[in-house]
Amino acid sequence: MASRAATGLFDAGLIADRWIADYCAHVPPSDMLCAHSDSAWAGLFEELAALSGENLAIARERAQRNAEDIGTGFRIAGEGEERPWPLSPVPLLIEQAEWKGIADGIAQRAELMETLLQDLYGESKLVADGDVPAALVTGSPFFLRPLARLTPPGGYHLQFVAADLCRGPSGEWRVLADHLRAPAGAGYALENRLAMARTLDGLQTRINIERHAPFFAAFREGLAALCRRAEPRMALLTPGRLNPSYAEQAHLARYLGFLLVEGADLAVLDDKLYVRTIAGLKRVDALWDRLDPRLLDPLALDSHSTIGVPGVIDAMAEGNVVIANAPGVGLLEAPAFAAFLPRLSELLLGEPLKLPNIATWWCGQDTERDHVAANLDSLLIAPAFGNPPLGLPEGQAALGSTITGDARTALLEDMARRPQDYVGQEVVCLSTMPVGAEDGLAPRPFTLRVFAARGADGQWIVLPGGFARIGEHPDARAAVMGEGTWSADVCVHGPDPVAPVSLLPSGDSTQLRRNPGTLPSRVADNLFWLGRYLERGEALLSVLRVLLGNSISADTGAALAGDTVRRLVSLVVTSGAAPEPRALKRADLTHLARTALEDEGARSVRAINAQAKLIGEVSRERLSADMVRLLDAPFPTGGSLLDKAGSLQRRYSALAGLAGEHMARTDAWRFHELGRRIERASAAIRFLRSFGGADATSDDLSTLLDLADSQISYRQRYLTGIARVPVIDLVALDPGNPRAIAFQAGAISEHLNKLPVLSDDGLAEPQQEQAREFAALMVTARATRIDDAMLWDLENRLGRLSDAIARRYFLQGAEPLRAAGLVLA
Repeated sequence: MASRAATGLFDAGLIADRWIADYCAHVPPSDMLCAHSDSAWAGLFEELAALSGENLAIARERAQRNAEDIGTGFRIAGEGEERPWPLSPVPLLIEQAEWKGIADGIAQRAELMETLLQDLYGESKLVADGDVPAALVTGSPFFLRPLARLTPPGGYHLQFVAADLCRGPSGEWRVLADHLRAPAGAGYALENRLAMARTLDGLQTRINIERHAPFFAAFREGLAALCRRAEPRMALLTPGRLNPSYAEQAHLARYLGFLLVEGADLAVLDDKLYVRTIAGLKRVDALWDRLDPRLLDPLALDSHSTIGVPGVIDAMAEGNVVIANAPGVGLLEAPAFAAFLPRLSELLLGEPLKLPNIATWWCGQDTERDHVAANLDSLLIAPAFGNPPLGLPEGQAALGSTITGDARTALLEDMARRPQDYVGQEVVCLSTMPVGAEDGLAPRPFTLRVFAARGADGQWIVLPGGFARIGEHPDARAAVMGEGTWSADVCVHGPDPVAPVSLLPSGDSTQLRRNPGTLPSRVADNLFWLGRYLERGEALLSVLRVLLGNSISADTGAALAGDTVRRLVSLVVTSGAAPEPRALKRADLTHLARTALEDEGARSVRAINAQAKLIGEVSRERLSADMVRLLDAPFPTGGSLLDKAGSLQRRYSALAGLAGEHMARTDAWRFHELGRRIERASAAIRFLRSFGGADATSDDLSTLLDLADSQISYRQRYLTGIARVPVIDLVALDPGNPRAIAFQAGAISEHLNKLPVLSDDGLAEPQQEQAREFAALMVTARATRIDDAMLWDLENRLGRLSDAIARRYFLQGAEPLRAAGLVLA
């Protein structure tokens, strides 16, 4: 065995050496691999060869599968569906000494930005002294005038920053862009690292890769240090599931232990920020803001915002909530500011920029405007403040050489009319790095996004790595590469072993707790309706399976009686899943079943599943990866209708099993269970009303047992054949039957009794009273007395109970702020 392992390793080494030699024979020596073809790169390619042999496609597939298993995804603006995150199996390796220069430059840059913001939102001496043109500040859409003279809690405007870097052909690193408002991508860097650790599990220790956990721990501690309470509650404010990086935000919130909240989850009372939870209002001390800051507070900023939090700026001004980053910091993101940073660094820090910008000329100055106009063909022309000027109608930076004809004339005319709206920038040529192409390794240009966070001591710490964005085509100009089409992990490596560090403290030093934490009302609402939609889809599917298996399929024996079929059809039609068929012929029933199963626009099984999928997308920080994956699974397309129905039934069963066996028994699980139990009880009532009447036939009763999934229980209990009263007792009143109405009633009452209440007087709240009354009715009922009137009454009671649960626990505009017995913590 030892000899075989050695031979395998030797073979991997030969493959790696051949890959590197063949690659470097055809690419410029400035390529990241060929300029650093040291033992680290050789070790990387040995690991890849050991994984995939000569075929890099195996490594690509494995890396992509690991990224998808983690749940990494992104959304293009305007698209409804998330795309899988494209991860290259070849990480970018940067040696520790080279990385130190990058990290020092980023930390210096962050400190310069903080110093600038303190002045520009404070005394504005730089503007008064002429070091910063006033138009660069007051003319920027990112300058938030209401924030002037407002000192953020702790005195810092910035807690988390990002920058895009490029590496030139001679090996120098430069800054392409700064990201301050809502820096995205740290979660993708973390997820890339997790996926690559699974793909190349031996690489971490082989080349001593620095870990990410200390950086995220420092960021969390830095935010906490600025809060007024010893054990602060921190939240990540997301614009919602349609945001392009929502998946990243959910992953970061889960990893950092932050609440993931939307604007509607939050409320300000007495200049303090609260999250609306099932237990009342709970204090929020720090907010990591991923909204456009202009939409953050409709009272202080954009009054048209419907996704912000009214009054949150007042809470920040009073020092009661830390907002990272403070609104208004996007002022320095404007490309126009890049033209002034080199001189401002000398002025404010007494030293040049350690990481220079790409050369930038702001056209708001006469000399610079003339330079840009004279050198248009050799420059990149870009909006000065992000908003698209008339001369660049697409709003995107463009190579001056590609702007011709009428477009060129319009650009020059608008530059003469409003020169302050434009900048000219040098066209940057990028270094390349290897990626796994179809026929082996291929060079592609890349940019690098890096991140810095303020630690508990106020100093900046830089994430050792980040993520690389890789261009699809060999053209090495940054403007042509655009956003890139692939990502890669970025590994900082060195000669010394790296201690295995986790974001979590050691078990011995952690204070034990069994309180699962805060449950926002919106999350409870989502989980409640996730349970309802899953049960609703399964109930409709059970009707279709009975219809397909007993009335349509050519492989079955005798079909159901006509009246029983009509009742099945009526259940489908009244649910809104399909229109009334013309007749009860086989072709008509098949069309009905196909519509109710597959139609995208009605209340079909497919449509119900789509609603459950949407809820899964916004609840991924509360659900397991397996559960999210099942919710995201495509609708089955192969086989007959019965085959598709069977596939869906197995999926519903798997989801129920995951919820029942893998969700901790927290309040979140209780709301999911409440939704399931209410919907299951409603379905059972409808089935009883259709098939359990006084005139029920044997076909009706057998169908009722099928729909209630109780055939086996009935046959084990009654050997004399099918009869109405025993069937009704089993489906409605048996507390030991998990499909019976009585079982649902008992479970609903038990869950509500264990949820938080708003007072300590020991009296039942309205939803608890209604649940107990409903359960009592089921305990005292007799099968011989269950009739249509009683079933209608039970269904109405369930509807009122569902409404009572919503009124008590879910968001109802500003109502929780006025609730009697409101809990503040």
